[in-house]
Amino acid sequence: MGSDLDTYKGMRILVMTSVQAEKEAVLRGLCNEDQFDVMVAGVGSVAAAISTVSVLHTSQYDLVINAGIAGGFMDQAEVGSVVVADKVVAADLGAQTPEGFLSLDELGFGSSTIHLDQNKVRQVAEALQAAGLPVATGSILTLSTVTGTAATATALASRVQGAVAEAMEGFGIASAAQHYQIPFLEIRTISNPVGPRNRAAWRIDKALEALEAASSVLREVFK
Repeated sequence: MGSDLDTYKGMRILVMTSVQAEKEAVLRGLCNEDQFDVMVAGVGSVAAAISTVSVLHTSQYDLVINAGIAGGFMDQAEVGSVVVADKVVAADLGAQTPEGFLSLDELGFGSSTIHLDQNKVRQVAEALQAAGLPVATGSILTLSTVTGTAATATALASRVQGAVAEAMEGFGIASAAQHYQIPFLEIRTISNPVGPRNRAAWRIDKALEALEAASSVLREVFK
């Protein structure tokens, strides 16, 4: 896989999911490999951050992974595919103005973007591709409110170049890992397109199957 990933072989890895169904899919893929601890973080960035900090405060890990399902942006990530974040963006952290949205960075109050190790991102994506899984790499957006209109989806895709997916926990978990200076990855599988809310079109079972398959690859990458 490459020397950078070799650094993590045999080390302890924490996987945080948002809900139990995601946890179960990850565990099936990992085959209960004891190198990994898989825990439910809760829904939303705040709950996820608190849960992750609680774990990291009492246990030592060499890598934190946020794994789960997500919505994929049109023409970037199809339903059933896997996305690997190269950046995690808190896309609704900022201010609305008459001229448009201002990010935390533009307001001068910090940063709403966490940049991930590009070598690790690339090597994990390549391992997933080598296993025959459709993979996209790009920005995964963290939002407190899931997108439900075409207009919002278009605005987000325009404002955050390279956005491939949106979810609700990544920035919180990444922030917790960053606080403890632990490397972080976010890996999602796509259950639905980002845009008009249509539960009938969601393919959660397909996304969970892809999450299990992706987790199986991770077990081989890091063992």
